[in-house]
Amino acid sequence: MPGEGRQRVDKWLFFARAIKSRSLAAKLVQAGRVRLNRDKIDQPSHPVKIGDVLTITLERRVIIWRVLASGVRRGPAEEARTLYEDMTPPAEARDDSLPDALVPVRAQGSGRPTKKERRRIDALRDDE
Repeated sequence: MPGEGRQRVDKWLFFARAIKSRSLAAKLVQAGRVRLNRDKIDQPSHPVKIGDVLTITLERRVIIWRVLASGVRRGPAEEARTLYEDMTPPAEARDDSLPDALVPVRAQGSGRPTKKERRRIDALRDDE
């Protein structure tokens, strides 16, 4: 049978649990956020085969997967992990400590009054 071992990219993304639903996978492909072997694809029906490399751009990350098998069903996560090899480079360690910057200072009288300043203004108005 021609095309043996090939599968639609939206179906494969759904079976590999990259996306929650097949329709969302199709929208992701149509938006141009999936690359197949470094080439942008925009058709959800584009076939993927074993050995292809998919680059998927999600919200805050980029995933690089090599296709190891075509999916048969959307099974548990352990089964889905057998469909691909994760080639994503490890994320760089971020420094979550506060920067050694000065605290921002606002010139007195500029911008909105602080709570303390507002109380003083209210006290002046109440005295009159």
